[in-house]
Amino acid sequence: METLVKKKKAKRIPKELIYEMRHGKPIYYRDYDKVLSGEKTLEEVMGSSKLQAILVTLILKFLFAHLDVSKYVVLTNDVGFKWEPRTWRNLGIAIFDKKNLLEEGIDRRYAKTPPEVVIEIDTKADLRKYGDFMNYAREKTQDLLDAGVKKVIWYTTFDRKVMVAEKGKPWIITDWDYDVEIMKGITLNLERTVKEEIESEV
Repeated sequence: METLVKKKKAKRIPKELIYEMRHGKPIYYRDYDKVLSGEKTLEEVMGSSKLQAILVTLILKFLFAHLDVSKYVVLTNDVGFKWEPRTWRNLGIAIFDKKNLLEEGIDRRYAKTPPEVVIEIDTKADLRKYGDFMNYAREKTQDLLDAGVKKVIWYTTFDRKVMVAEKGKPWIITDWDYDVEIMKGITLNLERTVKEEIESEV
C-alpha cells in the first residue's frame, strides 16, 4: 500500500514582519519567528532599546544644532528609501538635500531621492542568514552607496564602534571617541557627546 505523505504547508509570514526588501527577497525583523509562535508581539520586535533611542535623540539634537536647515532635511523613524523595484531599506537617520526632496514631493510613499548621509545605530533586522552583524552592515552600506548615498555611518552599541563608509574611499572602523565628519564642517564625537549629556544631568 502506497504511503501518503502530507506536505506541510509553509506558514505564511505577514508583510508587517518584513523589515527591508532586497531584490525581491525579504529581510525580516529580528525574532520574527517568535511573533509567529506567539512568544512576542509585533511591537516588541519593532521597538528600539533605551540606549538606541537615547543615541538617536542625541545625534538628532546635535544635527539640528549644526545643520543648515534651509538646505537640509533630517528624517528619522526608519524612513523608507526605495531606489529600484522590489528593493528598499529602512534608514535610522537620513540627511536629505531639502531642494531635491521637495522636488520629489512629500507624500506617503518611500523616498526615492538618495540621502546625502545615512546614520545607523545597530539594526532591527534578523541576522541569521548573514551569520553576523557585519555581513549585514556591509551589504546594506554597499547597497546605499551604490544607490547614490554619499556617506553611511554605523554606530554599534554592543562593541561601541563606528564604521564610516564613502564611495571611492577606504571604509573606516574605529571607536566611538573618533571624530566623525558628518558633513563638511560638522564633526561628531559620539563618546564625548554622551559624556557631556550625562554630566549635564548630574
